[in-house]
Amino acid sequence: MTIWFREDERPRRPRLSRERIVEAAVALLDAEGAAGFSMRALAARLRAGTMSLYEYVQSKEDVLDLALDEVIGEIEPAGPGPWRETLIAQLTSSRAVMRRHPWVPALTATRPLLGPNALARSGLFYAALAGAGLSGPTLTAAVGTLSSYVNGFVAAENTWWDTVRTPAADAEIRGRVVRHLEAHVAELARHSQVDDGDFDTQFLLGLDLVLDGIATRLRPESDG
Repeated sequence: MTIWFREDERPRRPRLSRERIVEAAVALLDAEGAAGFSMRALAARLRAGTMSLYEYVQSKEDVLDLALDEVIGEIEPAGPGPWRETLIAQLTSSRAVMRRHPWVPALTATRPLLGPNALARSGLFYAALAGAGLSGPTLTAAVGTLSSYVNGFVAAENTWWDTVRTPAADAEIRGRVVRHLEAHVAELARHSQVDDGDFDTQFLLGLDLVLDGIATRLRPESDG
């Protein structure tokens, strides 16, 4: 039967939008990482032509900036409270987001974080430390130190689990390292606690140490 005598039953794909592109970009980055990201792969995921993406963004870098700010929006903004608790809450949420999206630490180190979600969370972060009494280069250094701690910790954590993959394999490797140290460097074996695989506790303990150092620079009435 001629096409003119029947309804066109082919499904119509909605036109692309920047929101759909960003959603697909986050999914592609989660699956392939930043190294596996390309506009061609993104277009394939959207079942669109590569050139059609450029109606909504100018470049691959635009997409990466938008995807990064999108997932930064998943960081729970800490509510009002003492500066230390505010920072612990926001940085703990940041770690959880970076664990869900392992490509985030690498991207945050290579581009300015100027999207609306990034600026909102940075504003809360600076305000907490400024309200506690830091200013100028000391404030900037404190923010940078905390960001470097979280990014570095999670980057190492992600790499570890990407390699080891299971808690059973983690425990086996740690046991082998402990036995090796006991046999060859007994003093290091006593102190290193290599068998401790509790990343959650390690993260919070390390964060406490960094915050303790920052606390020495605060005015006395703000400490804690």
